Amino acid sequence: MMAEKILTKHPLGKSGKNIDRKKYDTLKKAILSALRKNDLTHTELFSRLNKSLKRKFSGNISWYGETVKLDLEAKNIIERTGSKPQKYRLK
Repeated sequence: MMAEKILTKHPLGKSGKNIDRKKYDTLKKAILSALRKNDLTHTELFSRLNKSLKRKFSGNISWYGETVKLDLEAKNIIERTGSKPQKYRLK
C-alpha cells in the first residue's frame, strides 16, 4: 500500500511539496508543541525539533521541518513576528 501524501502550501504562493502524511503530522505536532510555550527564532525552533525527533524520525528533520513550517504559515496556524530576530508563534 502506498503511503498517503499531503501537498503542502507555501506562504508566498510558491509551489508546495508532496510529502508523506505521517511525516507531516509528526513535524506539525512537534512544531506546534514547541511554539505552545513561547515564541521561538528559527534556530531555536529547529534545535528543539532536532532534539525532540532525533531518533524517532527517518528523514531530514530540517528539510521536512521547513516544509511543514511554511505550510503552517500558509494556513495561518503560525506566524512570524516583526521583531529582530524574527520569531515564530502560534496565531
